[in-house]
Amino acid sequence: MSDKYNVEAAEKLANEALHLPVSAAVPMYEQLLLTYPTAAKFWKQYVEAHMVENNDDAVKQLFSRCLLDCLQISLWRCYIRFIRKANDKKGIEGQEETRKAYDFMLNCVGEDIAAGPVWIEYITFLKSLPAHSAQEESQRMIAVRKVYQKAIVTPTHHVEQLWRDYENFENTVSRQLAKGLLSEYQPKYNSARAVYRERKKYVDEIDWNMLAVPPSGANKEELQWVAWKRLLAFEKENPQRVDSMFANKRMVFTYDQCLMYLYHYPDIWYDYATWHAKSGSVDSAIKVFQRALKALPDSELLRYAYAELEESRGSIQPAKKTYEGLLKDPENTTALSHIQFIRFLRRTEGVEAARRYFLAVRNSPTCTYQVYVAYAMVAFCLDKDAKVAHNVFELGLKHYMQEPGYILEYADFLTRLNDDRNIRALFERALSSLPPEKSVEVWKRFSQFEQTYGDLASMLKVEQRRKEALSGTGEESASALESSLQEVVSRYSFMDLWPCSSNDLDNLVRQEWLSKNIKKKNEKVSLSNGATLTDKTSSGLATSSNQSTKVIYPDTSRMMVYDPRQQPGVSVPEVSNSATLSSLSVPSIVGGTSNSPNDIRRAAPPALESFIANLPAVEGPSPDVDFVLSICMQTNFPAKQAGKPGTTSKQLQGVTVPSLSDISGSNKSHLGPNSSTYKPTRERQVAKRKDFDRQDDNDTVSVQSQPLPKDVFKLRQMRKARATGSQTGSASYGSASAFSGDLSASSG
Repeated sequence: MSDKYNVEAAEKLANEALHLPVSAAVPMYEQLLLTYPTAAKFWKQYVEAHMVENNDDAVKQLFSRCLLDCLQISLWRCYIRFIRKANDKKGIEGQEETRKAYDFMLNCVGEDIAAGPVWIEYITFLKSLPAHSAQEESQRMIAVRKVYQKAIVTPTHHVEQLWRDYENFENTVSRQLAKGLLSEYQPKYNSARAVYRERKKYVDEIDWNMLAVPPSGANKEELQWVAWKRLLAFEKENPQRVDSMFANKRMVFTYDQCLMYLYHYPDIWYDYATWHAKSGSVDSAIKVFQRALKALPDSELLRYAYAELEESRGSIQPAKKTYEGLLKDPENTTALSHIQFIRFLRRTEGVEAARRYFLAVRNSPTCTYQVYVAYAMVAFCLDKDAKVAHNVFELGLKHYMQEPGYILEYADFLTRLNDDRNIRALFERALSSLPPEKSVEVWKRFSQFEQTYGDLASMLKVEQRRKEALSGTGEESASALESSLQEVVSRYSFMDLWPCSSNDLDNLVRQEWLSKNIKKKNEKVSLSNGATLTDKTSSGLATSSNQSTKVIYPDTSRMMVYDPRQQPGVSVPEVSNSATLSSLSVPSIVGGTSNSPNDIRRAAPPALESFIANLPAVEGPSPDVDFVLSICMQTNFPAKQAGKPGTTSKQLQGVTVPSLSDISGSNKSHLGPNSSTYKPTRERQVAKRKDFDRQDDNDTVSVQSQPLPKDVFKLRQMRKARATGSQTGSASYGSASAFSGDLSASSG
């Protein structure tokens, strides 16, 4: 298999092995079970292949490898069939071996919700045992009664059938005795039946055929993880209210079943071990961790958790062996493992042990600057030895002068010592060797240090040096040398205290962004909308604080203008699937063809033209919807002259459509169709008002003189349009009385 955990390839390989002789299929089965050691269906198929060939020794060996790790009923029923077949002809001795096998099986998987047939099968087996005397008969009845009483308090699919069988059994033996026993076990049975119904809801969500694979983030895997988590949480509540011994046994069984499918999930292993530790069984938790490390040997996290548990109970040597096992593996050895082992040695063996180990690994390829920092802080904080810590930092500086993180940690250490002279010397040494692109954080920390410990002259000097050093690292290198109010905010703020309000901070951030990108925006806006639209675009952008400098505009040369006011004889060609928009001619208002952006803008209605002029520059294919809506709400769009029934295209062309500001008498400038600005005079406004009223009267007569449509939907649409027009003050179809009169006449 090319992919180790390819489920489809594993199923295919298992299917191929099924049709091969067992001798030829053994390598295939071993390969499958090496990858999926908890796949009960593969174990069952492997065992049955040997059972067909009567390879009893091989079958026993396989069962010893898989039974305790694969708690699945189908595999265990295969085991009991093998035991019964092997002991079928051994007489009383064979019957005793079979009875022990049943007891062992029910002790391991009897809590399974699908174990009902096993309980029934065991009871049937006990009833079939021969009894040669009254004593043997009595012993057999007692054994059957005990199994029944265990079965009826176990929530399984067959719990109701088992209860009915138990009632019949007791009534057959003794009606007087049955009355007392049934009344005693009736509440326990009712509780088991109620728990079964609740448990079934969780069990039905689990895929019992899923193979154990490492988590990949697939939706199916996450759903199974959630399903098992819900079942585990349900079982932890002890819904059946049994004693702690049986409740813990149920939890162990559920966790073991869960790990058959979530075998590669370290959080399940950790939860299992933690549950054991909280329950007071630390030894069981240790065993779970040992199983976990066998299943996930590369899990560094589980190793730390295991070592922590061993250390917490005083077992230092097992914990140390866990760390050493991690460090002996070159592939798993990391800088973090060195750091954690140093801390462990300092806790358990003292200062000298930690120092010896640090000196041994400081030249190791896996030793990074974090190891130096960690040991220096151990020496400073735990050993109270500032001199050793200072020497360690100086030693690391010879190797990690190019690491900004190391410089900052060293500076923090010196700050704790209040050694301002060496801090300045450290910053100067580091900044003289660091390239500008790696020195940003160091310069920032240097500035903060001077703001805290320096005077005003040194503070301003470092700020200027920082701007000069970093001026060539960004696209706006020319403007980086300019001073801004943000620098004052940075110098005079402390912790969460600011010298201005949050609104002022937002405005400063927005203004800084605009100042850095105004040139680029001007260029792009002038290319798309003309030079006169630059101011409007910039003012529209000023209301948002999260826009980017990268602006993508549509290719207007591929746009086709829809204009209902075309001249007669000018038609828009149909676009076929193979045709491109750029090859089509765009009809304008007065005829002719043009694809230029200015012609397209002139061909647009005034409202659309004003909307386009105020559209913000956005990054990517989808703009910020709230931002676009805010631009629309703050813009005075020209009022739309609604189309009216019976109005021809010539009438529409002759109507002058005023804007909202024109009607209200505003003197605000507006964009004309040719991208020029104009201010309507009072005379022009009066003339427009007269034309508007005259056109409204004509429209009223036109609407009233036309017959209303018979379509109820159209009538409803006209009524809605009329109501909307009367509320907003826009051009109407006609008077309300005429409209309602026509409706009443039509309905009459």
